[in-house]
Amino acid sequence: MTGYYLIIGVSMLVSWLVSSRLKSKFAYYSQVHLRNGLSGKEIAEKMLHDNGINDVKVISVPGQLTDHYNPAEKTVNLSEGVYMQRNAAAAAVAAHECGHAVQHAVGYSMLKLRSKLVPIVNISSNLMQFVLIGGIFLMTATQTIDNPRGNTTVLAIGVAMFAVTTLFAFVTLPVEYDASNRAMKWLKSTGTVTAEEYVGVKDSLTWAARTYVVAALGSLAQLLYWASMLMGRRD
Repeated sequence: MTGYYLIIGVSMLVSWLVSSRLKSKFAYYSQVHLRNGLSGKEIAEKMLHDNGINDVKVISVPGQLTDHYNPAEKTVNLSEGVYMQRNAAAAAVAAHECGHAVQHAVGYSMLKLRSKLVPIVNISSNLMQFVLIGGIFLMTATQTIDNPRGNTTVLAIGVAMFAVTTLFAFVTLPVEYDASNRAMKWLKSTGTVTAEEYVGVKDSLTWAARTYVVAALGSLAQLLYWASMLMGRRD
């Protein structure tokens, strides 16, 4: 299991570095106040209106970086640091979450696929660690001279469950990048932000997207490790 712990350690370190950088970027661009004086809430409502979306509400939720779009409730949920703030960071987040609402409205295919995977991912993420560990023990306990690999059925199920979560992580990438592109395009084309403010918006969303890239690559690395165990590797 040494290799697995190494993968986990490296993934956590890179994730921490990127997350820390993201937080510092948001803190910096939170000081870049918008000349138009619009709050995150007002920017979100304007973007929704400009895209002909009238059945989505913009609401405030507690926490930091807790912003998200809820397709079931049709709400753009903005954190306290975004909802009423009037800066480049707030504009970036508000527009990005509205980008997801636009995806939902136009039937963006990758968002549809991601939504279909959610129930399966919820089950897999809750059970796969137990299944994987159980699979390793069963495989080891059933090894014989005639069958040196042992019974790998349970481990194979665990690997398949992990593969689903990895697929979800990679499907999330185009969804997030597309939402950011929609946000930046709208902010720029409508003149909602100035050229200087747009630099902050783009930089903020770029670092936010990198957190998803790190998560996807970390998941892939772990999947390859478990797959190698399934194929006969022991360390």
